[in-house]
Amino acid sequence: MEFNKALLIHHQHAGKANRVDPVGIVSGILAPAVRELVMVRTDEPGEGERLCRERGEQFDVVFILGGDGTVHECVNGLADLKQPPLVGILPGGTCNDFARSLGISPDVETAAQEMLKGQQVSIDLGRANDRVFTNFYGIGLISDTSQNINDQLKGALGKISYFISTLQTISHAEPFRYQLEADGEKMQGEAVMIYIANGRFLGTNALPFAPNSLQDRKLDVLIIHDTGIPLLREILTHKPEGEWQPQHESISYFKAASLKLETATPMLADTDGELYMKTPAELSVSAGHLTFLTGDEY
Repeated sequence: MEFNKALLIHHQHAGKANRVDPVGIVSGILAPAVRELVMVRTDEPGEGERLCRERGEQFDVVFILGGDGTVHECVNGLADLKQPPLVGILPGGTCNDFARSLGISPDVETAAQEMLKGQQVSIDLGRANDRVFTNFYGIGLISDTSQNINDQLKGALGKISYFISTLQTISHAEPFRYQLEADGEKMQGEAVMIYIANGRFLGTNALPFAPNSLQDRKLDVLIIHDTGIPLLREILTHKPEGEWQPQHESISYFKAASLKLETATPMLADTDGELYMKTPAELSVSAGHLTFLTGDEY
């Protein structure tokens, strides 16, 4: 596939965990297939979002080289454009979970080659209040884990640092009170984590959600009422052929198109790995507005 005009956005830390120069790798692959390739490095928070919002419609395709946080930022700049470009994700972060949901290779060179095959799909995006998320919105254990990640450890060990942080956090998880309205049905209780997903991967692990979860106009809602290693094992190792039915009584799972979430006190939310939102939140699905290039495994 060839493009007339493309924008390549790359975060200053893209590829740092793997000690490679991904910009040189991907530009060498993409440039022969693009008549005009514009490359911009982002250094400050919000820069990618502003760039996509202000200039996104000028391009046939926007390639995003970075991790889930960079993708989150840029997609928030693209999501409300009247004529958004194609979006291509080139994994340059630690886990690259949303890229995995699109079947894109975690190897950046292979991913760049996949982008030029022209395979594409229009998918759902989640909305939380006035923001968009590609992969997930979560509170409790998930946000505590993100807060506890050591940046130096993350740079040195990559994705292993997430598992270390999870093990450190899980033994100190405190339950919280919540009220949830899902497609008009009200419920309440205590939980240590509420995880509302659009994507299918977390910390490089496939979650037990249906393969069409990016196009079913629903969010996957996972409520963990208690915690422990057996719970993580069920969530991260079960691969359903049909709809997932959790076996552990401490796990509640269902799908919903719209949700209203409240907690007894405002709680910090993790949105695609970014910590800046708090409860309460109204969540919904925005279907099919953005089209993404996919990998061979989608």
